[in-house]
Amino acid sequence: MPIIQIICRYNKQIFHTVLQKNNAWMMVATAMIGFAGCARQPVSKTTGQTYNDPKWGGYYNPKYKGQETGPGLVLVEGGSFTMGSTEFDLLHNNDNTERTVTVNSFYMDEAEISNQQYKDYVYWLGRTFVSYPEVYQKALPDSLCWRRNLGFNEPFVEYYFRHPSYKDYPVVGVSWKQATEFAQWRTDRVNEYILDREGIVHFKIETDAVDDNNFNTRAYLANQFDFVSKNKKSPLKDYSKKKNKDQRRQKAIMEDGILLPEYRLPTEAEWEYASQNNIGEVNFTNIDQKKIYGWTDYTVRIKDQKENDRGKIRLNAMVGKGDMGGIAGGLNDAGFVPTPVYSYWPNSYGLYNMEGNVAEWTMDVYRPLSLEDFDEFMPFRGNVFKTLVLDQYGAIVDKDSLGRLTYRDVTEAENVNRRNYKKADNMGFKDELNYNSGEMTYDYGVSSLINNKARVYKGASWSDRLYYASPGTRRFLEESLSQSNLGFRCAMVRIGAPTGNSKKKYNKLPSSGIDKKTKQLR
Repeated sequence: MPIIQIICRYNKQIFHTVLQKNNAWMMVATAMIGFAGCARQPVSKTTGQTYNDPKWGGYYNPKYKGQETGPGLVLVEGGSFTMGSTEFDLLHNNDNTERTVTVNSFYMDEAEISNQQYKDYVYWLGRTFVSYPEVYQKALPDSLCWRRNLGFNEPFVEYYFRHPSYKDYPVVGVSWKQATEFAQWRTDRVNEYILDREGIVHFKIETDAVDDNNFNTRAYLANQFDFVSKNKKSPLKDYSKKKNKDQRRQKAIMEDGILLPEYRLPTEAEWEYASQNNIGEVNFTNIDQKKIYGWTDYTVRIKDQKENDRGKIRLNAMVGKGDMGGIAGGLNDAGFVPTPVYSYWPNSYGLYNMEGNVAEWTMDVYRPLSLEDFDEFMPFRGNVFKTLVLDQYGAIVDKDSLGRLTYRDVTEAENVNRRNYKKADNMGFKDELNYNSGEMTYDYGVSSLINNKARVYKGASWSDRLYYASPGTRRFLEESLSQSNLGFRCAMVRIGAPTGNSKKKYNKLPSSGIDKKTKQLR
């Protein structure tokens, strides 16, 4: 056979082989496309009707992967713990009786709020509320909190908040009210960023966010935020519309799960739980060792970790009388004043400086006997129940001059048939300011500083003795006041599974449903 025929026949065989393979791949691809096209939509276990289907009204049931971790936060897996005293009551306040309670999983800032973070906030206020400069002025930290009658602290008055040398140091001189306002502002800025990141809304902050037209999460959900730049390619859909081109939705709703819950101050129980740091001490389902501090040792010097770290001080606090940071050439904690927020070593949750550096505000109103009165689950004193202000037609009234919705206290008349609460203000529940007998009372300003404006703060600081590094210790201060050793960090509720979004086996719930094959609990 001529060589040319052999080559042609060989090439023809190759061509047929390639064609057969291509046909096989085309069949596989076609089958995959067919299966994808026939993929079942989620079906209601109540009615059998299909979700996200215009045929059945387009009731919305989104795919949801779990709550996103907000900027700066770490997950603190909840559980039960013994709240209260872990150290001898040196001051004989008798205000931290031991009590077993349970907290839900929550998120907490891995570090204290820094000067730079707080400057982000006041800069935004000054740029946005051009018609209300007093908003900016009220938010500024009280730099004069550094002054002492017999101490020269004027350099810190001048430089601590504004100079870049201190930008990563914890903000101080901030009252409870200011810290609460910061947390509310942070909620709106984070959700604003998420909407822009997901391509739902394109924000033009430099031109659009002025006075009451700034983004507010609650006003947005109530359809009271007029954004200028909508995204025509928004990923959201309205399945109640028949045609695909008409299903494009421009506004996120709560059911999407896109917007995060509110940033806030941690409750006293949450803060103490995170500071106790028991997650590394669990033996099966028990905690066998009662710790004084957030670490296992009874000394503040490291003795059982890396060799280079042994002997170092764990936290920024006063080691001895007049000793704020050690001696030159051999500084112990090196914290004459607060140190950067990521100083020292994090605890097992990944939280920095829970024991020292600056003390921290919590959300609670102070009462000496709160630990005896608390609920067993999510204990908190300070509830004031509110509801939105509505007009005569039942619609939400227009937002205020700062772009926020208006709320009012609930009334007892509205709650006649309720058993869980009646009044709006529950700050003094079971521990009223005036007792029924009329003989025992908190005589504020005379014999006591306790009233409904006294807020709990926790932890030791650069100017405190180690006694306050024990998580169960409690102190209080009026919510409008501030100190040079007092800062804060934010928290956020964990919605859904307490163990987070991980699919690893150890992160599953003990019982996660019925297995379809075995018909047994997983």
